[in-house]
Amino acid sequence: MGKRVILIVLDSCGIGGAKDAAAFGDEGSHTLGACSKDSVFSIANMKRIGMGCIKDALPYEEQDKDGAGAWARLEEASMGKDTTIGHWEIAGVISPKPLPTYPNGFPSDVIEEFEKRTGRKALCNKPYSGTEVIKDYGQEHVKTGDLIVYTSADSVFQIAAHEDVVPVEELYRYCEIAREILVGEHGVGRVIARPFVGEYPNFERTSNRHDFSLQPPRPTLLDDLTEARIPVYGVGKIYDIFAGRGVATTVRTSGNIDGIEQTIGAMETQQEGLIFVNLVDFDMLYGHRNDVHGYAEALTYFDDRLPEILVRLQKDDILMITADHGCDPSTPSTDHSRENVPFLAYGDRVKPGTDLGTRKSFADIAKTIGDYFGINTNNLDGESFWKEMRN
Repeated sequence: MGKRVILIVLDSCGIGGAKDAAAFGDEGSHTLGACSKDSVFSIANMKRIGMGCIKDALPYEEQDKDGAGAWARLEEASMGKDTTIGHWEIAGVISPKPLPTYPNGFPSDVIEEFEKRTGRKALCNKPYSGTEVIKDYGQEHVKTGDLIVYTSADSVFQIAAHEDVVPVEELYRYCEIAREILVGEHGVGRVIARPFVGEYPNFERTSNRHDFSLQPPRPTLLDDLTEARIPVYGVGKIYDIFAGRGVATTVRTSGNIDGIEQTIGAMETQQEGLIFVNLVDFDMLYGHRNDVHGYAEALTYFDDRLPEILVRLQKDDILMITADHGCDPSTPSTDHSRENVPFLAYGDRVKPGTDLGTRKSFADIAKTIGDYFGINTNNLDGESFWKEMRN
């Protein structure tokens, strides 16, 4: 059996403290801290590894002195706070410029080109909640066949359509058209298909969401591993985030529960390489909906399932847990928040009780994984901390 790294991203689980939070309008945001005040919150297994040892990660609890693994606080070096840029940085590519956002909707020339090439008119074209937009525009869409186009505070172009009006594969084709249009100055991070079903006023989004991501600007850790013939297995939206680059095998998930099950399944079948996991519900279902209790429940559920992952670790496996940005559910904003993120590492090859301090970039994860696998990562940003935590 070869070496494996199981890298799990708790999507949006920030730990506050970003030095430049005020510049992003996020001063005081602290996703994990907000959740920790809820009565259902319990993360004993992550605390055992080292979450409670990270300074101010759990601001309302006494800081732990010892952990069974290694831990760090990671600062984001990229100029953004979205999923795409966060994951790219985790994979070794820092983005000096933010991806474009559209608080007033997309320019008329973009919409006109989209309408021309799809043969359908566009409804809405402004920032909107994904559940509210189908409530407000769903009837008109069903009646006319026009596509619901909307955005958010993130760099996204989202297309919602009823599955009985626009079959899912056709909606995906429209997203591919939008992806071809949205390049250069309008190169949004993701074009997202948002199919829904049902009848007004009870429209419901389905699990057939699909993200069409911007290509990373240069090779990432995933490309380096692939070039070295080390397999990369994506769980959840990892394949989408990297536009498929460097991901040999992928499995979609319907949410956190399925994501955890698929991670366990991958550990049973994949005998070497990187198992790269995104658990999306923290962000999508709870952070963006300002649901503190739901977020706390989801963290508790993940922690309750964590022993099932730990017991499957082989002697040359390293489990890593981190996040890609924040999304504080306790603030008035429903958008992502600029925060530092936690990093935990655990396994026989990790020296217990290793405090890695505060790191200057998420990209340190990529360099460390590259070091562990013994591959050339000179093209990547970041600094490896493998020697510091090696057992």
